[in-house]
Amino acid sequence: MNEPSEQLKKFIKDSQWIFAKTYATTWPHEYLVQEQVDNDLFLDLAQHIDMFGYESHFYKTKQMYYDYNGHSYWHMGNIINRCLEADTYHRREKDDRLPNIKK
Repeated sequence: MNEPSEQLKKFIKDSQWIFAKTYATTWPHEYLVQEQVDNDLFLDLAQHIDMFGYESHFYKTKQMYYDYNGHSYWHMGNIINRCLEADTYHRREKDDRLPNIKK
C-alpha cells in the first residue's frame, strides 16, 4: 500500500471532518469541503485516492476507495468523504450487514 505523504497524513489528522447528517443512521460518514480547507492539499488527497485506491461500488455506482488508518476515503466533486473501513458498502455487503431501508 502506498501511504500518504507526511504532509497528507497531517492534513487528514488535523482537518475538521464534518459528520454527515444525511444518511447518518444508515451510512455514517464524515466529509471535507474543498472550499473550506487548503485547496492544494485537498487536490493532493483526491489524486492520492485515485492513484492508489481500488475500485468498488456503492449500490450500482462505481467509486474509487482508498483505505488508510482504519478509514476508507473517496471523493466526489468538491467533497472528500471518509467512513470506518468496516462501514463501507462493499465490506457490509460481504458481511451481510447492509441496512434494511424501508421504501
